Amino acid sequence: MHRRKARRGERRESDIPYLGEDVDFPFPEAAGADERGIVCSGGNLSPGLLLSAYRRGIFPWFSEDEPILWWSPDPRFVLFPEELHVTGTMRKILRQRRYELCLDRDFPAVIRACSSSPRPGQNGTWITEDMIEAYIELHRLGLAHSVEARLRGGPGAEGELVGGLYGISLGKAFFGESMFSRADDASKAAFIPLVWRLRDEGFTLVDSQVYTDHLAGLGAREIPRIEYLSLLAGSLDAATRKGDWSALFPGFPDSTEYRRVVLKEAD
Repeated sequence: MHRRKARRGERRESDIPYLGEDVDFPFPEAAGADERGIVCSGGNLSPGLLLSAYRRGIFPWFSEDEPILWWSPDPRFVLFPEELHVTGTMRKILRQRRYELCLDRDFPAVIRACSSSPRPGQNGTWITEDMIEAYIELHRLGLAHSVEARLRGGPGAEGELVGGLYGISLGKAFFGESMFSRADDASKAAFIPLVWRLRDEGFTLVDSQVYTDHLAGLGAREIPRIEYLSLLAGSLDAATRKGDWSALFPGFPDSTEYRRVVLKEAD
């Protein structure tokens, strides 16, 4: 790992070997990040390196023509599940049940849809082919998960994938990576029930990394990095819900709040 200013176009061969999921790598301290939030550069995207980074409040974010950059911004943008804000409009949309919602049905399709979705003010994508392959491997290991919103198809037919998101789960923290929407409010229709279910399952933190208006409207807010790192450490004390979330969280999108808001069951 290199503690220096990264130069564009400098993707060197890593001097760090491929690390399996059970290998911990001693990253530099997140608190030592520069003013932009960059902790270090270099390395690779093997499971051991990625998981070591997330456990320390660090994540990879780089473009195709850059070296791998490892970030820990200050402040950190997070959503506390109990602070999720759902507008009256979104409540109506969820009650219409226009989308079929599911977990981990087609992770590769979700991450590729996120990669190809245009972003205002961005030219290209940070979800490179290397990133896609790395997170698909984490999904295979039961540590990265997708939430999908599909148009409801006919009997026996799978509807078109029109929205969703993916992220990593460690302990009681969910690290949201990216979302996409090809139909009105499809990503929100996937995200909101996910957060409701995570709250039921005892999750305490949804890491959204850096500010976006989209998630601020749902209740996410910035907190100092030092506070985030303390909260993260507490979240990681719990066991990780590793595996296929469609089996571990049966009945999704069912949750206490989903039944109250969408199915309008009495408390």
